[in-house]
Amino acid sequence: MTRACVSMLLCAALLAPGAALAAVPERPSTPLEVSGVYTVHFNLNIASTLPAGAVIVCKAWIVPNLQGLPSLGQPNAAPVQAAAGVAIVSGSTATCAVEIPFSWTVRNSQGGIALSYEIEDRDASGSLPVLLRATPPQGIATAYPSMGGAASLNFDLTF
Repeated sequence: MTRACVSMLLCAALLAPGAALAAVPERPSTPLEVSGVYTVHFNLNIASTLPAGAVIVCKAWIVPNLQGLPSLGQPNAAPVQAAAGVAIVSGSTATCAVEIPFSWTVRNSQGGIALSYEIEDRDASGSLPVLLRATPPQGIATAYPSMGGAASLNFDLTF
C-alpha cells in the first residue's frame, strides 16, 4: 500500500509542471506594432521663489511597460521615447505640455507604457539646471492609445 501511495504521489509530481504550464496563456509569436502620441500636461503650483529670469523645463519619457513586472519605470527597457518643453509661468503657477510620439514593435500590447518625468528650474542663461522636482523612477503605468491614436495625461504638481 505504501508503494502505491508513493507511486501516485510521484506521478502527480511529474504531471504538475505540465498542468501549470497549460494554465499560462501563450504569448503571441508575431510582434505587434503599436504607435501613437502621448501629450503630458503639467499644471505647476510654484510654492517657492524662482530666481529672476528662471526657466522651467518639463521632461517626460516613456518605455514599454513589460507585463508581469512591477511598474518601476523599467529604465533598461528599449526603446525609450523622450521629449521636453518649456513652461509658461504666470505668477505662482505654470503650465507645460510635452508631446511624445512613439512607434514600436512589442511582443505584447497589454502592458502599455511606463512614464517618468522631471521638472527643472534653470537660470536665465539656461546653463545651470537646478532640479526642483523629480522622483525617478516613477514608472507610471498607462495603456497604449488606440493604434495611431492619442492619449492625454495630466499632472498637478506643487514645488
